[in-house]
Amino acid sequence: MAFESLRSNKVRATLTMLGIIIGVAAVITMTAIGQGAKKAVTDQIATLGTNLLTIFPGATFGGGVSSGTGGSNKLTQLDAEAIKKLSTVTVVAPVVTVQAQIVASDANWSTRVNGTSPDYVVVKDWKIVSGSNFTQSDVRAARKVCVLGKTVALQLFPDGRDPVGATIRIKKLPFTIIGILDEKGTNSFGIDQDDIILAPINTVMKKLAGVTWLNVIIASAASDQLNDQAVADITTTLRQQHKLLPSDQNDFQVRSQVELAAAATQNANTLTSLLSNAAIISLLVGGIGIMNIMLVTVTERTREIGVRKSLGAKRVDILTQFLTEAMALSLIGGLIGVALGMGASWFISKSNGWTLFISPVATGLSFAAAALVGIFFGFYPAQKAARMNPVEALRYE
Repeated sequence: MAFESLRSNKVRATLTMLGIIIGVAAVITMTAIGQGAKKAVTDQIATLGTNLLTIFPGATFGGGVSSGTGGSNKLTQLDAEAIKKLSTVTVVAPVVTVQAQIVASDANWSTRVNGTSPDYVVVKDWKIVSGSNFTQSDVRAARKVCVLGKTVALQLFPDGRDPVGATIRIKKLPFTIIGILDEKGTNSFGIDQDDIILAPINTVMKKLAGVTWLNVIIASAASDQLNDQAVADITTTLRQQHKLLPSDQNDFQVRSQVELAAAATQNANTLTSLLSNAAIISLLVGGIGIMNIMLVTVTERTREIGVRKSLGAKRVDILTQFLTEAMALSLIGGLIGVALGMGASWFISKSNGWTLFISPVATGLSFAAAALVGIFFGFYPAQKAARMNPVEALRYE
């Protein structure tokens, strides 16, 4: 009877379902976009490395002016060696960075050269797709060998040939290419991670940068659970290394990837919540539309209700009849909304190049919400119909 009633008023039923369709589709689409953004951010952060800990030099002060983070030259290779001895840290890589002009035959490119240890690619979880990494023996001997990032390799060797074994010049010094890094793309800060050259740290410090201090130390915590403990251990160790008094401020900073990931995830969750709440409002508006139409339907079918009651229909029968009609409207609208939401999510992600993640939980909850909307907003009109006096209903019009 419910479906027969809806078929007899196709246009009105379709317009009534439109609010539910738009509401469910909006919830699914907004959730998919929000979750996709969250996944994209976490994936980008993951490219920075596994359980990454970054130790920066602190600021210098002169004439009341601070140089900001990285302004001092307090970090040394001895600090990196001390951090390596910690049980909460698995791998450590000291880093000295210098910007240099690179020349290969008739091509040239300006990029950053990271002087580091062989463990750099381990901390960063970075694979070498061609050739091999330099060794600790290369570091000790300060050999002029290097590993290129994908961007640098493409700029210096645009013909696409494998550059392993070729010679390039960094600040007029010849370096032999021994490996090519896998492509990582841009990170969450928009920096091209592939625009880089890795070389033995002693080579860079002595022959390119001419310094004895480090720009940064990167390390990998033993596990996610030991991340906070690793930060505390590194802080204690470096304070001892730098002979700081209890009253002295740290002349370094230790930053954790977990903190960065937590902040980014919180931002993505906030975005998802805002988008979902806006979509839920449209779902409620659809529910109000169902109530409005069901009240009109009850009024139009007053005589029908009177006839059914006079023939023995009980109050629960009338209640069930109209409640079923309201639920049918919301469930059909919910199914169409789910299909429309998935299609809209796919189209938006493809059009804008966004990451798509349709949550089965969000989809199920959206459909369940549509059913609840039908029950909630359909109950009052159904109850009004069930409470009608059969004699008055038969007299209607």
